[in-house]
Amino acid sequence: MDKTDNQLIGLLRRDGRATLSELAADLGVTRATVRARMDRLVASGEIAGFTVLTRSDVTSHPVRGLMMLEIVGRGAEKIAKTLRGMPAVQAVHSTNGTWDLIAEIGTDTLESFDQVLVAIRRLDGITRSETSLLLSTRR
Repeated sequence: MDKTDNQLIGLLRRDGRATLSELAADLGVTRATVRARMDRLVASGEIAGFTVLTRSDVTSHPVRGLMMLEIVGRGAEKIAKTLRGMPAVQAVHSTNGTWDLIAEIGTDTLESFDQVLVAIRRLDGITRSETSLLLSTRR
């Protein structure tokens, strides 16, 4: 990948519906060049796919955060399974370092967010946690 490929991907991240003409103008290249680069980036797997961001993706959970969890012993898989079953938990990630799991949480209010944190902290095997609220998301 070169500078133009990186710029093209950046433009597509900002507006995945940008036309070839718009992308070409922003990059200072021809439409044919943009099409060829996009085709090559898709064929090589650099661009894995295209998606849509809906209103519900942005507004369904106005209170969002990441909860980092430390787990004693070998209970991470059991706890991850329990977390995945909680409606407010959007995703569960395993990680390395200080934290064993990271839970992405989304709720309608701070009060319900707090209730989820309390419920998670009460799970057997969780020894420590740290939570960060997500204030804004830039795409």
